[in-house]
Amino acid sequence: MSLNLTKPLCFFDLETTGVNISKDRIVEISILKVNPGGNEESKTWLVNPEMPIPKEVTAIHGISDADVADKPTFKELAKEIFVMIKDSDLAGFNSNRFDIPLLAEEMLRAEIDFDMKNRLAIDVQNIFHKMEQRTLSAAYKFYCDKDLDNAHSAEADTKATFEVLKAQVEKYDELENNSKFLAEFSSRKKFADFAGFIAYNKKGEECFSFGKHKNKTVIEVLEKEPGYFGWLLNADFPLYTKKVLTAIKLRSFNNKLD
Repeated sequence: MSLNLTKPLCFFDLETTGVNISKDRIVEISILKVNPGGNEESKTWLVNPEMPIPKEVTAIHGISDADVADKPTFKELAKEIFVMIKDSDLAGFNSNRFDIPLLAEEMLRAEIDFDMKNRLAIDVQNIFHKMEQRTLSAAYKFYCDKDLDNAHSAEADTKATFEVLKAQVEKYDELENNSKFLAEFSSRKKFADFAGFIAYNKKGEECFSFGKHKNKTVIEVLEKEPGYFGWLLNADFPLYTKKVLTAIKLRSFNNKLD
């Protein structure tokens, strides 16, 4: 079957130096762009992360320092990658919690103003966990009846994720075949940032989801404790989280001028 798309959908997967969104870097990115009508285009890049790849991480995805020593940095590739995804919604496996936040960090470090305001995000893992509670390899076997060779290869994982989503839509009658429904179904709690530090309450207000100000609105905290904003900007939080906080502060300031 084919997915019912109104705009391109980019399936993507990252292999990285680790799992810290703020500090770790991409070493491989693979994108499979599926256009309305079904035609596909794909591209995979090896990336020099400009930092050592831990041996225990190389043991997982098989990419070593030597493999990426002569490859371009993400900053050198950023414009090419952005051109491929800029008109698209995004999809991946555990992408809402890891791949999209880390991609956003890399884009912002490369001085590309990446955001998700006009994009949908479909997390195939969340659909799978809501339906079957398994891993990607098991999902591939369960839905597609195939063994996932070269697991933890970005290209293999990307293609498998695309096949799993198509099979999920075909298998479950309750899944509507459109990106908006799949994005909403595959989301967890709604966050203003990618990393989950700023959530929305029932009124749609941005609230902190951590620390001493957990569940308090961002605007309330910044008004009562102005120094907290400066601490957040200087602390080890993702760049996108800081971008969202700055936007909230500016919006609050502009509202007071109106």
